[in-house]
Amino acid sequence: MRINRLAGVVLGAALLMVTAVPTASAGTETASSTAGSLDRAALRTTLDAVHEAGMYGSYSSVREGTERWTGASGLADVDTGRPVKPGMRHRVGSISKTFTAVAVLQQVERGRIRLDAPVGEYLPDLVEGERGRDVTVRMLLNHTSGIGDYVLGAFPSLADNSAASLDEGRFRSIRPEELVRLGLAAPATGRPGEQPGSYSNTNYVIAGLLLEKVTGQNAGTYITRNVMDRAGLHATSYPRAPYIKGPHSRMYESFYGLIDPPRDYSVYDMSWASTAGAIVSTTDDLNRFYRALLTGKLIGPAALDEMLRTVPVAAGGIIDYGLGIYVIDLPGCGRFWGHDGAVFGAGTVALSSRDGKRQLAMGWNLMKYQRLNEDGTALEPSPIDDALHGHIVQALCGTPESREAVASARRLLPESLPGADLSPGQWVPRS
Repeated sequence: MRINRLAGVVLGAALLMVTAVPTASAGTETASSTAGSLDRAALRTTLDAVHEAGMYGSYSSVREGTERWTGASGLADVDTGRPVKPGMRHRVGSISKTFTAVAVLQQVERGRIRLDAPVGEYLPDLVEGERGRDVTVRMLLNHTSGIGDYVLGAFPSLADNSAASLDEGRFRSIRPEELVRLGLAAPATGRPGEQPGSYSNTNYVIAGLLLEKVTGQNAGTYITRNVMDRAGLHATSYPRAPYIKGPHSRMYESFYGLIDPPRDYSVYDMSWASTAGAIVSTTDDLNRFYRALLTGKLIGPAALDEMLRTVPVAAGGIIDYGLGIYVIDLPGCGRFWGHDGAVFGAGTVALSSRDGKRQLAMGWNLMKYQRLNEDGTALEPSPIDDALHGHIVQALCGTPESREAVASARRLLPESLPGADLSPGQWVPRS
């Protein structure tokens, strides 16, 4: 879908123009040691650069072996000037898909689910007919099912460049079965098994309902007990209310300048994201989770091999996607596994080396900050994108031996991180 021209779009006469980003107090950080391969000064500088480029606030956790650096820069609340701090809780969006995929693979290991079995074998009343026979569990998890996304069905005003649906749905509870109905009613993105696949949140809502069918438990309860608790996560949860418990930032949505000034969506009923994107976590917990996963603490070697077997998937650009996880290659630096996430007002990315030794998890609190060009067909470049990429590359490749890799790796990272800020033609946010 292409973004329409902006002419005639009215969001309300009461909206005021933001002319500058308020200035935060000095950034904060913590570290587990004072010497080693982590360039703490560079990490501090590149994280501050994200705020200086216009991002309200961001937080980041970086690991190299046993060394750890955690920092925060900017504002958690633009009205009060409250600063962001390390360890704040954050809506992590589609990173939730990795948790859901791990839970399904645990059931594969127990013999209750077969990856290449038709979905209709497990959920005949949900995915019926030809789709139920042709779409397999694997196709759900690697986004080759051809099933469309439910987001526009759940938030129809987005098709008209209006945020009305976002505001109307703030306290709405929507059942996962309804999300699936909306996704199945959306235009198919291809034939089952066709490559490249097409990223769809509907796949992971179906996966959550499949998990409930074979375990007899609520999906969130099962994932909490068997994935979060097993990984030793202490600040990660499925929200039980529209409010986030514990210290957290406000989360602002600009919708490419159509919401001006950006609006706070940190209080939101996340049932619309379900097992595709509702989890709340911290950057430290995300690093702990991916380290536990990649070192074999959550699923065994055979299941992990299946998870890391990738196919091309269209998600703004083409990404190499496994089962709830994708891979990025940085020349001269290495391969990094993980996921990103975007919900209204919050963006996140978490990436780890295959051995779990080098890691970055980062969150930020202003979304779709890019502005549309005059005819509404493309996004203008934003200095925030360059700054985000700069910190990510510094975190993953920033040892003294990899300075050249830092420069070349910048070209590999997309102009907008997959799922965080999609380009016109596929701008609907991935959860």
